[in-house]
Amino acid sequence: MIAHAVVFTKRNVVEFRKVECPEPGSNDAIIRVTHSWISNGTEGSFLRGERIKGETAYRAGDPDPFPIVAGYQKIGVVESVGSQIKDLTPGETVFCIAGRVSNMFRPHGEHVSPSVTPRQFIWKLPPNAEPLAYAGLVLTQVGYNCGSRAPINPDDWAVVIGDGQVGQWSAQTLAARRCRVIVVGHRKSRLELAQRLTGCHVINSKEVDWAPAVHSLTNGTLALGVDTVGSLRITETLISLLRHCGHIVSAGFCGTNDQISLQAFRDLELSLDAVTGMTRPRMDATIAMISNGELKTLPLITQHFPVAKAAEAWRLIESHDPTVLGVILDW
Repeated sequence: MIAHAVVFTKRNVVEFRKVECPEPGSNDAIIRVTHSWISNGTEGSFLRGERIKGETAYRAGDPDPFPIVAGYQKIGVVESVGSQIKDLTPGETVFCIAGRVSNMFRPHGEHVSPSVTPRQFIWKLPPNAEPLAYAGLVLTQVGYNCGSRAPINPDDWAVVIGDGQVGQWSAQTLAARRCRVIVVGHRKSRLELAQRLTGCHVINSKEVDWAPAVHSLTNGTLALGVDTVGSLRITETLISLLRHCGHIVSAGFCGTNDQISLQAFRDLELSLDAVTGMTRPRMDATIAMISNGELKTLPLITQHFPVAKAAEAWRLIESHDPTVLGVILDW
C-alpha cells in the first residue's frame, strides 16, 4: 500500500514523500490522518541522529537510524477495519500510534497517512470531544506520568525543571493533585503560560539563580523535583534541594551522559522514577484528565503547518525560537 509520510532521510534532512506500507491484516484499521503533533524533543533527537530507538542512544559504530518515518502521535478518521475488529466504525475520529511502514530503519511511524494501525494502538475519543485536543496524547501522557508517579500529598512543594510541553503538562498534573508547584524555565512567554494555566510559581533561570530561589520558597521542604530537560547537573542540584525521603522524576533524554551517584540518593533516602514511553492505563487516565479540563492541551499549540511543509516546521523548531511550543502538521 502506498502512503505519504514525513521521512528523516539522514541527519537534519526532512522530506515529505511517498512510502510503502504493509497491506492491512484482519486486526488492522486504515486511518486517514487529519492532524499529527510533533514531539519536538524526541523527534528532534532522532533527526539529529542522537538515538536509534526509544531511549537507546546512538553510539559510535551503530548504524545510522535512517531513513525513518518520524513521530509517534496522530488523530484521524477510520476508513476501513479488518474482519477481527468489531468496535470501530468507518467515519469515527480516533487517536492512534504505531502506523506500520516498510523499508525504513524502524517498522512504524506516525507522520504517515493513510496509516495501517493494529487495533491495540487505537484509542476512541470521548463523545463530543474536540479531536485536536488529543492529537498529542502520548506526549501529554509523558507529562501526566511525570506528575503522577511520586507519592506526595496536597500542599507539598514540587519543582518542575523545563517550560516545554512535558514540563507544562507535568505542572498541570501536579496542580490537579493540589501540590504547590514551581516551574523553572528560561522563556518568558512559556512561563507566563504555565502560570496562567496552573497558578504555579515561576522562576526565570535567565534572570535569577534558580536553585537559591527554589530553596527560598520551599525552606527545605521540597518534596519532588521533576527534570524534563535531561540534565545530570540539574538532577544533582535537585537532590541537594530535596527534603529527607523526597523524590526525583527524570524524564529528559540523557543520551550517553547518564551516570549519577547512587550514594547521593541513599544519604537522604530519596526515590527516583525514570519515566518514559506509554501504557494503556496511563493513556486512559490522560484522556480522562483532558476531558475534565485538568490537562489543557489546546493552549500549548503555537503553530500549524501543512504536512507537505514539514521541513519548514522543523527548521523553525530547530531554530529554538522561544515562541514555538506545540507544532501541528495538518493533513
